[in-house]
Amino acid sequence: MPDALAGATPLSGERGTRPSQNLQLPPMSTATQGHDEAAEALGLAVIASEVNQNLAEAIASRAFPRELDAAIRYALLGAGKRLRPILVLLSSDAVGGRRQDAMAAAVAIEMIHCFSLVHDDLPAMDDDDLRRGRPTLHRHAGEAIAILAGDAMNTLAFEVIANQITGEKAGRIVRELSVATDDMIAGQVLDTLGGFEPGLADHQRLVTVHRNKTAALLRASCRMGAICAGGNDAQLEALTSYGESIGLMFQAVDDLLDVTQTTQHLGKTAQKDAAQGKLTYPEVLGVEGSRAEIHRLHAAADASLESLGPGAGPLRDLCAYMAVRTR
Repeated sequence: MPDALAGATPLSGERGTRPSQNLQLPPMSTATQGHDEAAEALGLAVIASEVNQNLAEAIASRAFPRELDAAIRYALLGAGKRLRPILVLLSSDAVGGRRQDAMAAAVAIEMIHCFSLVHDDLPAMDDDDLRRGRPTLHRHAGEAIAILAGDAMNTLAFEVIANQITGEKAGRIVRELSVATDDMIAGQVLDTLGGFEPGLADHQRLVTVHRNKTAALLRASCRMGAICAGGNDAQLEALTSYGESIGLMFQAVDDLLDVTQTTQHLGKTAQKDAAQGKLTYPEVLGVEGSRAEIHRLHAAADASLESLGPGAGPLRDLCAYMAVRTR
């Protein structure tokens, strides 16, 4: 994909972080190839391609200023797992829905996720230079346009829902996504600034952070897919439980990779959380304890799908893949 912001200059009068002219990018690792091959074997690349096309169409539907359009494309259309929209679509499939009926929700939740990444990377937050193997948006194009691009993706998500989902489902999807977004932000506050209830042990604090910061959007992805498909209460409950487990598992794997892999391999700064004094699974449980927790959460997610029968097979496969991912 071409660099959407190549040659772009910051808006005049922009303050804050300036684009980097000399930031060195890590080369593609050999593990990346294996990761991509595994995703392709599960059909994830095909689904991600469909999502990317719909994301591009959503951006093109709005006549944003050139700098804003380019910044959104850089943040939204670059390399990414597309895990959240894939969960929306596979959850819809699992309860007999039509994929096209869930695509707007899939697009919307990926916009929310990417907005959160752009803002998380800012100097006032995690102050990161790398995201998905290339400079973070504020390093590439400037801090002001990064903030505004994040803002725009947040609101464009709900515009997509309003334009493409009708009736009672529209209200339910808006509620799911807005609540999950607020929970994600609350988790980020706890992770960055603290403010826990007194008396919580470190493991309780860790789970509280990531049940919100990470699991909220993954849980909502599953629920939104079920709602778009007209799933019943039992199906919604099963997918909610699955989303909760896979959300915490995803974070545990992420934390483990952060201490066992290199920046070059991950495409983002390794061991950053430990350097910032944040709670992580390896810090609280140790490396082997983290692996045991990943195994437990994998089993819990798998068990949650039992009532859904063969239609949940792709969700089982996705969970197994995410449990052993290497980046």
